[in-house]
Amino acid sequence: MSEIKYVTVTALTKYIKRKFDVDPHLTDIWIKGEISNFNLHSRGHMYFTLKDEKARIQAVMFAGTNKSLKFKPENGMKVLLRGEISVYEQSGGYQVYVKEMQPDGIGSLYLAYEELKKTLQKEGLFDSVHKKPIPKYPDQIGVITSPTGAAIRDILTTINRRYPLAKVILIPALVQGVQAGASVAEAIKMANQLGTLDVLIVGRGGGSIEELWAFNEEIVAREIFASQIPIISAVGHETDFTIADFVADLRAPTPTGAAELAVPHFSELMDRISERKNRLKRSIQEKITSNKNRLNHYQTSYAFKYPKQLYLQKEQQLDLVVERLHKEGQRAIIHKKDTFRHLENRLANVHPKDQVNRSKEAYESLMNKLNREMSSVLTQKHSQFKETIAKLNALSPLKVMDRGYSLVYHEKKLIKSINQIEAGQILKVQLKDGNLDCQVQGIEERTVNE
Repeated sequence: MSEIKYVTVTALTKYIKRKFDVDPHLTDIWIKGEISNFNLHSRGHMYFTLKDEKARIQAVMFAGTNKSLKFKPENGMKVLLRGEISVYEQSGGYQVYVKEMQPDGIGSLYLAYEELKKTLQKEGLFDSVHKKPIPKYPDQIGVITSPTGAAIRDILTTINRRYPLAKVILIPALVQGVQAGASVAEAIKMANQLGTLDVLIVGRGGGSIEELWAFNEEIVAREIFASQIPIISAVGHETDFTIADFVADLRAPTPTGAAELAVPHFSELMDRISERKNRLKRSIQEKITSNKNRLNHYQTSYAFKYPKQLYLQKEQQLDLVVERLHKEGQRAIIHKKDTFRHLENRLANVHPKDQVNRSKEAYESLMNKLNREMSSVLTQKHSQFKETIAKLNALSPLKVMDRGYSLVYHEKKLIKSINQIEAGQILKVQLKDGNLDCQVQGIEERTVNE
């Protein structure tokens, strides 16, 4: 039986935490519920329980995140929040780490805002590549806002103070209510049809999400994106963000800030002009001084004082150069002629006809040498052949037969001893001029010494 392996509580808790952290359904989740047991820590963190009729979950919203809240959470308040679910290892309990939170009363608007924001972002309406640059020195500035609101007063005051040269054209629009979105979109379209505006400020003062909702409508976002005039959005306060802010070419935290971004400061321009004027004066003075020094140098130079002597000197130098050029030309011509003759001789040596003649002579010489060598080899081989024939004749058994000898065979075997035959056997005797078939009648042995 295998041994049971136990895990520690820490290991088990870490394993469960990893399961929570990798689940995509838990890393970005929207929850609604009621706040209870709310506790604001001295360090700014918010701890509370989120509950409904049948369940509850612990929640925490850290100080760095809850600074952007526009309301004060309280016990019994119903909220909509976005966050991630994870495990707090020390207690082993799971809880929601809150990233955003809104009162449930405006939850539907907030969800619509987030949905439209994601859609337009996917389409690329927020991409920086589509952002148009804001002109540095605009002549005409269009402002789309309510003609009676505080925003237009702040914008006009700021522009008149900073850059009175610019002309401000107000294009009135509704900035709050059911018809506000269509009104703002129509005003943007009208501003583009004028064809004289350099930059456009679109916005209004601060307010709740319902009051700013016109700038979260899709019709306004798409009209801002389609505008040929660079647009600065100026909606609400610094902490307010609308869809118009993300689509616009530049976002200003407030209407006053939009006016400051739209125009330069007149006094700063005057300071810059004065500085460049001084730099230009110094540059011109330095140029005049430099040219004066060059003129003085030319006036005191030898050429300026003694032009005739310089002319005669240059004439003499010219004669020397012409003479040197003539010599160099002659030398170059001679060198080229020598080179040509050398190449001509080399070409004559490698002419095909001469090469053929030389090859023919070499061929004939080699053939004569080959014939001589062959004749010598044949003579030598003929002498060797005759000598070999003479040796063969001397050793040939046929020559021995000429002296009366013969060869005896029995069944094609040469008989050299009487021990190889028996009486009565048929033998073949080969003589000089023919063969004899003989029968052995008797055998007589003879000693070697006899």
